[in-house]
Amino acid sequence: MLDTDPSGFVRDARHLRLDTFVRLRWLAITGQSAAVVGAQFGLGLGLPFGWCFLAIAASSWLNLGLRIRFPASYRLSADSAALLLAFDIVQLAVLLFLTGGLQNPFSLLFLAPVLISATALPPERTLALGLLAIGLATLLALVHRPLPWFADGRIELPFLYVSGVWTAILLGTAFTGVYAWRVSEETRQLAQALAATELVLAREQHLSQLDGLAAAAAHELGTPLGTIMVVTKELVRQLGPDAPPAVAEDLQLLREQVDRCRGILSKLTSLDGDGAGFLETLSFSHLIEELVAPHRAMGIALDISSQGDAPEPDCRRNAGVMFGLGNILDNAVDFADARVVIEGRWTLDRVTLEIRDDGPGFSAEVLLRAGEPYVTTRSPDRAAGQAQGGTVGAGLGLGLFIAKTLIERSGAQITLSNASAPGTHGAQVRISWARHIFERGAALRHAPEFGTRPPLPAGDVAPI
Repeated sequence: MLDTDPSGFVRDARHLRLDTFVRLRWLAITGQSAAVVGAQFGLGLGLPFGWCFLAIAASSWLNLGLRIRFPASYRLSADSAALLLAFDIVQLAVLLFLTGGLQNPFSLLFLAPVLISATALPPERTLALGLLAIGLATLLALVHRPLPWFADGRIELPFLYVSGVWTAILLGTAFTGVYAWRVSEETRQLAQALAATELVLAREQHLSQLDGLAAAAAHELGTPLGTIMVVTKELVRQLGPDAPPAVAEDLQLLREQVDRCRGILSKLTSLDGDGAGFLETLSFSHLIEELVAPHRAMGIALDISSQGDAPEPDCRRNAGVMFGLGNILDNAVDFADARVVIEGRWTLDRVTLEIRDDGPGFSAEVLLRAGEPYVTTRSPDRAAGQAQGGTVGAGLGLGLFIAKTLIERSGAQITLSNASAPGTHGAQVRISWARHIFERGAALRHAPEFGTRPPLPAGDVAPI
């Protein structure tokens, strides 16, 4: 089990660097200064130049203060970021008040702070900033200084046009806010789920490496144990029947313990007497048995069958796939009422594993969004119970996402459905490999027993 809580990724993802806000505000200050200077001196419009630059200077002073007070790598809390964006909205409103209110075409810049908030802050902060922007826009529609114009003329836009601009700001704030939040939230969820997947895979890979170390230790210990056995036999032969009883007992005990160690090593290095290392390859039926073994005492009937119309395939052990298959079987046992069926089938072309239970089946949301993270049908109590166990993503809807991702990386196709036969109910998961992909790793150790299909190039598909 891992102690990492994926919810921590959510919190960290929303803590933006202060340097990002400072840089964006410098960009806004540059644009505002250029617009004011260009309108005043380039176009000759009568602006309240001093008041405009006082508002712009307030943003500059804030930026300088933040840069002096905090390091560039400092990350803002959601409240602090919302306050900075609120300042930007108020500062923009002040500039617009001085330069024509909503008649000023730059009034659409109210959307910028709300958009930034939607991509980085929680929805309630974005809602508050959106209401602030709409409130100030409403005030500017009613109260503002005249729109600056050339000295020999005056322009006064009709209130209907101003109302249209206000409506555009309202709809733009709502649409861009919701759209940006939805897109950024999906991106965050996918990134967090992939991070959790990497954590799970790293753990399983670590366990696989431990298996490899065990196999290497078994191989290396064989030689010194053989030497100890030879020396023990030689001592027994030299001492003969006249050896002191205590020494004879010690030598007998030593031989028994050496034999015991050799038996343990034999178990570590052989599965069924054919010399294949169980830490490297295993048959399809043994893979199924290994998946089922932890669930035999769970109080759920397990119906297991494996058969085919061709020689049984072997596969190369892959920690990620074993974890994914185990997760699917865990779900089946959790949701089953009384029975889970595990069927393994193989032909000359395909290898298929099907897991069925007699529980309530998949919900419509899970079937519709299969493969997406954070989709779960677990009750809060069950989710909380699993989360206390320490499983990555337990109760968060990450389990199926991680399992599906790891299994599909091996070249398999996974299909989720509900029982459709009359009088039956429950979830069905079907995992199918092309046989040459399933056997590719095992073929590195054993000559093929059938078929003429050439081996795949190394690195084509991850071994099972």
